[in-house]
Amino acid sequence: MTIARQLQSIIESVLLPGGSKQPAVIIYGPRQVGKTTLVREIVAKAQVRSEYFNCDYQDVRSVFAYETIGSIGPTLQNLDLIVLDEAQRIANIGLVLKILVDEYPQVQVISTGSSSFELSNQIAESLAGRQRTFHLYPLTLQELHTTSSLLTRQRALPSLLRFGSYPDAALADERQAPGLLRELVNSYVFKDIFAYQTVKKTEILTSLLRLLAFQIGSEVSYQELAIQLGIDQTVVQRYIQLLEDTFILYRLGGYRRNLRSEITKSRKIYFWDLGIRNALIDNFSPLESRPDTGALWENFAVTERIEQNHYHDRTNRPFFWRTYGQQEIDYLEESTDHLSAFEFKWNQNRKTRIPSAFATAYPTASFDLITPHDLSGSFFA
Repeated sequence: MTIARQLQSIIESVLLPGGSKQPAVIIYGPRQVGKTTLVREIVAKAQVRSEYFNCDYQDVRSVFAYETIGSIGPTLQNLDLIVLDEAQRIANIGLVLKILVDEYPQVQVISTGSSSFELSNQIAESLAGRQRTFHLYPLTLQELHTTSSLLTRQRALPSLLRFGSYPDAALADERQAPGLLRELVNSYVFKDIFAYQTVKKTEILTSLLRLLAFQIGSEVSYQELAIQLGIDQTVVQRYIQLLEDTFILYRLGGYRRNLRSEITKSRKIYFWDLGIRNALIDNFSPLESRPDTGALWENFAVTERIEQNHYHDRTNRPFFWRTYGQQEIDYLEESTDHLSAFEFKWNQNRKTRIPSAFATAYPTASFDLITPHDLSGSFFA
């Protein structure tokens, strides 16, 4: 079963005739999230002379090696479009792409990568202004239930909070999903992370990842994590950055504009996929028997919102808000001319009020409570 991805039409608009044609398109995202399926769908629809190259293979990497890229002409002959899947596997990929764009302008290039820090820095320097960059996330609620009713979405929600939305797990039944997710973590997630030279003690990174999995939606203290793991704070920060660069988790910063009591140095941690998070702590229990349902709902809602903002090219900046006096708001978005505040509650009967300090400091800001009753509302669109 192939699920239409929101990103497909956006990428097609910069590739197909009539669009704002770009010589290079870069698609980032974790392994097994559907990048290969997406680019194959795009290529099939483009109906141009094209070829797909899987850069996990040594012979492909040899063909596109920087040392021999000057003789790539015969490979590209009679082609309009090429796909370099897992392009970060090619050494000096930034320079290689620059040569392809400069010397073969008639050939458009789609490159995918599952590690942003290994690919993005090289490409940013080499292709400044000549590429469009996209991120492909696990399946969104919109992709899984495009035309579904609120009731259908509410029925699907418990599975999404337990097993996440990686395509294989999301489309499997609940007996198969845990095994698929454990295999995904062991075969791809850890494998990709440990491949980098910056990871000297894999057991410490594994322990850190599991500690963070228990703190989703909470502020994390680098100092406390360092003490628990017996390492320096700088190592903790470097490893968390690595986990961000490999699309495992992301951080939300604190918002401060008007009050000295606002906290800005702390960070909240969220996982891009809850199935991966639950596999790390080996807990796929039903929602009614687990203590972290509220945290799962918050992680799900914030992540869906950030993904939709990206797909719709909205530049809203995400934050959380808290004061030293313990007044807090789960999630903020700042746009050019507006500040929006959101609080997340799993219990649809729970009431909440805007914190007085926030209301006083930001009287024009909007404030909304988001519960599972809002799954068909604008927050998730």
